[in-house]
Amino acid sequence: MASNDTNLTTRPSVAVHTPGTATGAESAASVMRLRDVSVYYGSYEAVRGTSMPIQQNQVTAMIGPSGCGKSTVLRALNRMNDPIPGARVSGDVLFHGQNLYARDVDPIQVRRRIGMVFQKPNPFPKSIYDNVAYGLRINGIKGRLDDHVEEALTQAALWDEVKDKLRKSALALSGGQQQRLCIARTIAVKPEVILMDEPCSALDPIATAKIEDLIFELTNDYTIVIVTHNMQQAARVSHYTAFFTAEVDEQQERHGRLVEFSQTGKLFTNPADKRTEDYITGRFG
Repeated sequence: MASNDTNLTTRPSVAVHTPGTATGAESAASVMRLRDVSVYYGSYEAVRGTSMPIQQNQVTAMIGPSGCGKSTVLRALNRMNDPIPGARVSGDVLFHGQNLYARDVDPIQVRRRIGMVFQKPNPFPKSIYDNVAYGLRINGIKGRLDDHVEEALTQAALWDEVKDKLRKSALALSGGQQQRLCIARTIAVKPEVILMDEPCSALDPIATAKIEDLIFELTNDYTIVIVTHNMQQAARVSHYTAFFTAEVDEQQERHGRLVEFSQTGKLFTNPADKRTEDYITGRFG
């Protein structure tokens, strides 16, 4: 079992060992690791036995057909499933070797260190400035708010577009700008990991390209895990890819399962599992 040392203010380096069920991953520095993780809603096992690393300062993509559990696994990484009645997780979700589901771990602190960007842009009905400053204020981050806000908006490649209208409503921004604002709001509190649940699905191609370029730039400072239905996007932006599928048991219930985890180039050009090959070549999904 994982250590119950729950000091989430330190960032020790952790060696990675190639996981038993994640095919083809090379040893590298990891910030997180899933070890035999299953997610339940009541008695229903939505995702079964997932084991994989999340490599530091890299982009890990999760792909697979609808209903395969990739978003469920993503939300388990920072305990976003906790508020759902009956939701529970078995196995270990490790963050620098600490089990995030240990009893004495504060989920609020988990979400500060592991931020989330959702599928649809969700800016608050506040000014652009107050959207970015919100997390800073509630977390008691001191210092010059103006500098923190500018830094976050610059990292999110939005500063030049909004610097003259910071006091205007965030709702007046375009969809792509709103999504970059949500990224700025997330990174303002300096998380270590950013989770992105289909962040481009509601955006046009131009806005999507800007988000993809931004994801690449953010890996200088952050580790990113992205769920996407767009295989081409996964191939463009990620270093590692996890392919999930859905299996049907004897009771005709669907359960998500990790099929293959590998470096992205290898998974798309030389997959180890025929189910992966069938999916990426369009035979199903």
